[in-house]
Amino acid sequence: MSQRSYHVQENCELLPFLFTVFRNSSRTTVKSYLTHRQVEVNGRVETRFDTPLSGGDRVNVFPGRRSNLLRHPMLRVVHEDDALVVIDKRSGLLSMGTERERTRTAYHILSEHVKRVNPANRIFIVHRLDRDTSGLMMFAKSESVKRILQAEWDERVRRRTYIAVVEGEPTRREGIVSTYLTENRGYKVFVTNRCEGERAVTHYRVLQTGAGRSMLELELETGKKNQIRAHMEYIGHSIVGDRKYGAKSDPAGRVALHANRLAFVHPVSGKEMDFTSPAPAAFGALLI
Repeated sequence: MSQRSYHVQENCELLPFLFTVFRNSSRTTVKSYLTHRQVEVNGRVETRFDTPLSGGDRVNVFPGRRSNLLRHPMLRVVHEDDALVVIDKRSGLLSMGTERERTRTAYHILSEHVKRVNPANRIFIVHRLDRDTSGLMMFAKSESVKRILQAEWDERVRRRTYIAVVEGEPTRREGIVSTYLTENRGYKVFVTNRCEGERAVTHYRVLQTGAGRSMLELELETGKKNQIRAHMEYIGHSIVGDRKYGAKSDPAGRVALHANRLAFVHPVSGKEMDFTSPAPAAFGALLI
């Protein structure tokens, strides 16, 4: 871990001081040092850009260290840079607000997070996970990045997989569910004919079975709303706890669906990004 130390000569604020000593770095990069808790003043981590400095203060910067500022019981930041944020959210947290709930959402939590660095910062929805689905999802930090990701989603997203525990045991260990989906007035997605719906393809593989249930790995070839939930009901193996889509039991008190892998090409750097999140321990207990 590299460390750079600087002595303050006269009274000033922290961010302007960092701009001065890192004059060859971009302003965005310098701000990220504060966002990721990489700056210490007199041995204490500081994240506010307007932290006052006095002559004689010592400022340490750790350019190689990436610690997440955000601490929240309902989500964990697994990656953050100037363009986007990847999080691992818990079941029970909405992706974005509704008429009834505005603040208990991933969007609100991350908005507050980025505004601590600069009140003008914003967060943009790229895709969503249902309230009861846990796991990996991504947000953009600018409207331009959001547009790139949404317009080029199928090309940029290399792998998007889920782990689910379903009722019963599929006859085949591996398979492909390919149908057309549409949504009714009750906001339930269901299989329909080609003329009325949009094509949806889900690949599944049985990982483990037990107690009359099966743990599946599911990979999306298309990303339609509630695709996995509708497809599992269609093949007669509803996801445990998903009563809206035909489940008969709810032993875990949640829908047993977890977004465990998200691999994509970064919209700015072009770098291959690949993140994984293990399925909740409760999923394994459902097979015993």
